[in-house]
Amino acid sequence: MSIAYIGLGSNLGDREAMIQRALELLGAGDDIEVAAVSTLVETDPVGYEDQPRFMNGAAALHTELSALELLERMLEVEAELGRTRTGPRFGPRTIDLDLLLYGRESIDEPGLQIPHPRLAERRFVLEPLAELDRNLQVPGRGSVRALLAGLE
Repeated sequence: MSIAYIGLGSNLGDREAMIQRALELLGAGDDIEVAAVSTLVETDPVGYEDQPRFMNGAAALHTELSALELLERMLEVEAELGRTRTGPRFGPRTIDLDLLLYGRESIDEPGLQIPHPRLAERRFVLEPLAELDRNLQVPGRGSVRALLAGLE
């Protein structure tokens, strides 16, 4: 079984309920267990600023799925919860699930990059990861705590 860390976000509708429902759907099968969920915090949008504020957090998952299979499951959950990919990049969305880390693996394939390529630039991703595991290491980049310190 592998441990994966995912980013959670929503800025449309009942944001907390949407994130909770996404976690329920992810954990509904035998191949994913939601092991821990960080505190959810309200954050300003990044990239496309003319939209509502986000609710963001992270979750640790234990899974028997490969990284690609997990990503596919996450995309299915997003679609089930009304996520569309029309409109501006980084625009409003009912749910946003990002595969941030998968074990100690580094993966660079079409459609799948692990660690997530913008993980080190985003406090709203790093802080929840640090809450879940204060000693968490990002392959090729060092500790989450050091990455956070670099943002200050």
